[in-house]
Amino acid sequence: MTDTNMLDDIFTRIVNNTEVFRDREVLRHDYLPESLPHRQEQIGQLGETIAPVLKGARPSNILIYGKTGTGKTAVTKFVLAHLESKAKELGARVRFCYVNCRMIGSDYRVFASLCQTLGLSVPFTGLSVGEVFDRFRTSLESSRIVLIIILDEADVLVKDRGDGLLYELTRVNETLSNSKVSLIGISNDLRLKEFLDPRVLSSLSEEEMVFRPYDAGELKNILAERAGLAFQQGALSEPALSLCSALAAAEHGDARRALDLLRVAGEVAERAGTGSVAEDQVREAEKHIERNRIVEALKNLTLHSKLVMLSVYHLNKSAVYRAVTGDICEVYNEVCGEAGLAALTQRRVSSLVNELDAMGLLSAKIVSMGRYGRTKKIRLEIARTVVKDVLESDIRLGRLIDYTPKCLTSHVRGTG
Repeated sequence: MTDTNMLDDIFTRIVNNTEVFRDREVLRHDYLPESLPHRQEQIGQLGETIAPVLKGARPSNILIYGKTGTGKTAVTKFVLAHLESKAKELGARVRFCYVNCRMIGSDYRVFASLCQTLGLSVPFTGLSVGEVFDRFRTSLESSRIVLIIILDEADVLVKDRGDGLLYELTRVNETLSNSKVSLIGISNDLRLKEFLDPRVLSSLSEEEMVFRPYDAGELKNILAERAGLAFQQGALSEPALSLCSALAAAEHGDARRALDLLRVAGEVAERAGTGSVAEDQVREAEKHIERNRIVEALKNLTLHSKLVMLSVYHLNKSAVYRAVTGDICEVYNEVCGEAGLAALTQRRVSSLVNELDAMGLLSAKIVSMGRYGRTKKIRLEIARTVVKDVLESDIRLGRLIDYTPKCLTSHVRGTG
């Protein structure tokens, strides 16, 4: 059978299969439902915080914490969508700018996005960050508005590039007479405060909100509501829905994971032509998602976290399966030099190792060395081939995959 015939058969089979989905887009992360179950308290709190903007006043800055999939972004977008509608109705001079810091990736591009919100075009590159910020401030002042800036996943930007951007934005009101700026910072990392200068922290976190994870019952309610819109009647079994909820609840109450499981399970059933989603399809979906989750987690790491993973990868490749922090730092420093980057301190590298351990990409355990005390042993928790595949595709680090650190060839570390 030729490749063309094979594809024709696949397409025909999928088209002719019994419909499973009514609207699969309802299960996507960026879908904003008409209601957000179990988040009424947070909706009310955020609404009350930013409501003064409708009277031309600057709302307090607010910092929103919570793990991935706890509804932070959904609640923020939900409240702001309704606020925008009300502002138009009342003629309030307010604008909104939503910035995903993980996607934007640099201070320059954040300020460029803010300029675009004000109708000001700036080149993709070529100017200094200071020049772009000055253009933004000048345009904002002449606009005579209150601008609400939402910095989603602000922790990623701060960890990778420091808090300089946040400092500028929290202080910009001191230089404005006709306009005002209010910030909503959203962070997946509850430790964001540790990375902020005290001056930034005091200005940014005028008010704070913490989103707790959903429990299994709450996740089931959320899924049931979405499933009613997403699937054909009778296409989703009750045990499959319960299993999705239980699996996601075990993963820290992550609603995004629950929705992904449900959608992928539906796609598995669709490809198999079963016409309905049962527990077997959910288990199959879990296998697909687990690998994809690891790949996405690696791709979205900050630059220096990737360099730490690369260092552990090289140690593992050299048969050092349980390294100590000193081993990793030695390889990391050499790799940073080869990449033309300034290395972080050993204390900061140790902190990155702990973060990677929390994500399940590394395992860092304290072990007893008898009379020599205790030490931390670190090993790779995912397949080396996955690390290789992901980092090879990174334009900054790809060439370093095949690089052999000199410190690993000059002496033997031991194989742990």
